[in-house]
Amino acid sequence: MDNSRQDAMLDSVLGAIGNTPLVDLSRITRGLEGRILAKLEYLNPGFSKKDRIGLQMIEEAEADGLLKPGQTVIELTSGNTGTGLSIVCAVKGYPFVAVMSKGNSTERARMMKAFGAEVILIDQLPGSKPGQVSGGDLALVEEAAQRLTKERNAFRADQFHLPGSARAHYLHTAPEILRQSGGTIEIFCDYVGSGGTFGGCAAAFKAHDPHILCYVVEPAGAAVLAGKPVTNPNHRIQGGGYAMTELSLLKKENIDGYLQVTDEEAMEVARRLAKEEGIFAGFSSGANVAAALQLLKKEHKGKTIAVLLPDSGLKYLSTDLWL
Repeated sequence: MDNSRQDAMLDSVLGAIGNTPLVDLSRITRGLEGRILAKLEYLNPGFSKKDRIGLQMIEEAEADGLLKPGQTVIELTSGNTGTGLSIVCAVKGYPFVAVMSKGNSTERARMMKAFGAEVILIDQLPGSKPGQVSGGDLALVEEAAQRLTKERNAFRADQFHLPGSARAHYLHTAPEILRQSGGTIEIFCDYVGSGGTFGGCAAAFKAHDPHILCYVVEPAGAAVLAGKPVTNPNHRIQGGGYAMTELSLLKKENIDGYLQVTDEEAMEVARRLAKEEGIFAGFSSGANVAAALQLLKKEHKGKTIAVLLPDSGLKYLSTDLWL
């Protein structure tokens, strides 16, 4: 592992983004053939992988002249991208406005406010439940983000479309995994939200070795990318599974298959990560590891699978993930 960030004095907390540890989940996989290597993205300063894209998008916008000194930055978020952008904007001196559904956990809004962000919470659709943000709920947040961007003449740090959202993982996350694992990765699976993580990592893995298999992970009942009907739009796995078919950062040629994980499976494995591995992570981390376990138990016995643990369990203390 590259320990450069631990060995040097940093100019700011932005230097602490990335180079997160890779851990062999040898206890979770006990009794199975194969390995699951987990990238601990919750050890980024904002406790999620989205710190990476926050930094990448802002620095690329500065370099391209799209973001002016002191200009307001706006983005919709389930909380993690907003937290990453809050940190980057606080250090660089940009006002940041986070637009988020009221269905996301309250810890996220509090974190963003602590970093100086303005947080605008959008009502969910009638019938939606807190903790269960659907694609329809996200559409309302998108409408508000578009309106506010125009009203405030702001820069939109659009995680669903800006190339930096995928490039952060193409340039950094996947190469880190390859280096830390000694190039032993055979499979990658990832829970898809904006598509940036999967898109960037899959492209980098395929460039390194076209034989590395890359699987999209979706919630059971909301797996539209796999071509399945939506029967559970209000699933529990926050940060993705919005049943959106148009994800520009997701390249179909890099997708080798699709996996579905139930709410119960994601929650069970997240709890197992804490109790068996001492890893305190969230719903999507449980989903990623549950998907990897599916592969090891069936068609990919004996393989080495890489996953990201996208965020911290601290962001879900108000939910029933932790009772």
